[in-house]
Amino acid sequence: MEGDFRTEFVRTPGALKQNPALVLNADYRPLSYYPLSLWSWQDAVKAAYLNRVDIVAEYDHSVHSPSLQIRVPSVIVLKDFVQPQRRVAFTRFNLFLRDEFRCQYCGARGDLTFDHVVPRASGGVTSWENVVAACSRCNLKKGAKSLHRAGMALRKPPRAPGAEQLRNMGRKFPPGHLHESWMDFLYWDAELEA
Repeated sequence: MEGDFRTEFVRTPGALKQNPALVLNADYRPLSYYPLSLWSWQDAVKAAYLNRVDIVAEYDHSVHSPSLQIRVPSVIVLKDFVQPQRRVAFTRFNLFLRDEFRCQYCGARGDLTFDHVVPRASGGVTSWENVVAACSRCNLKKGAKSLHRAGMALRKPPRAPGAEQLRNMGRKFPPGHLHESWMDFLYWDAELEA
């Protein structure tokens, strides 16, 4: 497969390509792991100037106006706690994340679509419990047949993920770039090296 499979699923605004700021909730946890909660340096500076965030870590360079100079934030913490979502939206992205960006029939990565385990033609519904990530090859092979008729099996039964489960799953897929100042906040509960 060409390139990094994760780039197909997350669009990065141009302003985030240079000096993004990791955004932490008031409890010092990222708002989200995947996609990682990042703000452009411009938004981070504006929020700091408006006293909406505390700056925890900074890059080595500064930006300035005629009357103010500020180091570019690399990690910011919201002053007000944002309640994490408890309900997980049923979206293509969250479905792929639940299934670890793998086909649930053959385990392949890339070229993913989704498949109804019980086909809609047979009364299957579009829900967490009936839809799985599938590669195009397996999706075509299965078609509108049952798993038994298609001679296929699922790697794991599909279930509705909890919000915490999906957040933890997102930690397995870090973005291509992680600034060193972010590491203590992203993986604070990871096993320490001896």
